Amino acid sequence: MQPSVEANQRIARISAHLQPSNLQMEGNSSLRRADCRAKGGAPGFKVAILGAAGGIGQPLSMLMKMNPLVSVLHLYDVVNSPGVTADVSHMDTGAVVRGFLGQPQLENALTGMDLVIIPAGVPRKPGMTRDDLFNINAGIVRTLCEGISKCCPNAIVNLISNPVNSTVPIAAEVFKKAGGTYDPKRLLGVTMLDVVRANTFCEVLGLDPREVDVPVVGGKASLLIDFAEETEYLTNRIQNGGTEVVEAKAGAGSATLSMAYAAVKFADACLRGLRGDAGVVECAFVASQVTELPFFASKVRIGRNGAEEVYQLGPLNEYERAGMEKAKKELAASIQKGVSFIRK
Repeated sequence: MQPSVEANQRIARISAHLQPSNLQMEGNSSLRRADCRAKGGAPGFKVAILGAAGGIGQPLSMLMKMNPLVSVLHLYDVVNSPGVTADVSHMDTGAVVRGFLGQPQLENALTGMDLVIIPAGVPRKPGMTRDDLFNINAGIVRTLCEGISKCCPNAIVNLISNPVNSTVPIAAEVFKKAGGTYDPKRLLGVTMLDVVRANTFCEVLGLDPREVDVPVVGGKASLLIDFAEETEYLTNRIQNGGTEVVEAKAGAGSATLSMAYAAVKFADACLRGLRGDAGVVECAFVASQVTELPFFASKVRIGRNGAEEVYQLGPLNEYERAGMEKAKKELAASIQKGVSFIRK
């Protein structure tokens, strides 16, 4: 089938545009970024992923590039971010992708961002507890949050780095020390994977995961599931979901793909909130007055300012009350560990 006259004309225009004489070159090899869509070609929000080259960061970067609400996507890491950036940038979606490598480029990665997602840190390995991750990941989160406080203090921060029950308090303390940059509504610990797992594991009840929304409250791995049937089975499986994946991968990784999916689902909720959509409600680990603890995971309504409303738990049955007391003890220790890391 021969191309139409209109198609031939379009091809000719494209071909002419790509002739070397029409290209402004940097040296003899590449287009200057200023001549590309470096300023962004689509309406939407500016998003930075810190830890973009990691096991969670790579699929997260790909999925965020696909989100139509993202206009500019900054990918930062201390290693391998140029390769991830080049790879993801070839996807034909509206978001413009820029890569940043190493701490000297952190401030450039963060300047002007609306949403910052932090999956940075070391992954869990077989036999590792979340406490084992603490010393390494705590230092990483502190450095990144110092950059956020300086370059984009009004951004909404989605914190994924484990252990979330400690890293969220660390971030809060960093922002407080920065002087006036702490807004508790804008700091959200991502516990969405627990919700995603709860929805999925409800298959044992004959339910379609797409048709259920199970609130998981408390904190990461010290949680309480608000669901009437098969509660103990579901609670235990959700709490041990990360271990299930680590063991299944036999030392080759942790829950990276499902975590990236959950992180994007939560990030999309934040972007819809930033856009002004009504009724955006998800679970997150946030500054809270739901209990006597300073942070707690529960349902929050997300708007232009972040977690604009934190919902109460409502009536609890006996099983849930017992789970709540156990969760609060674990959470209190984890929160204090994070606070002490910065205040010491």
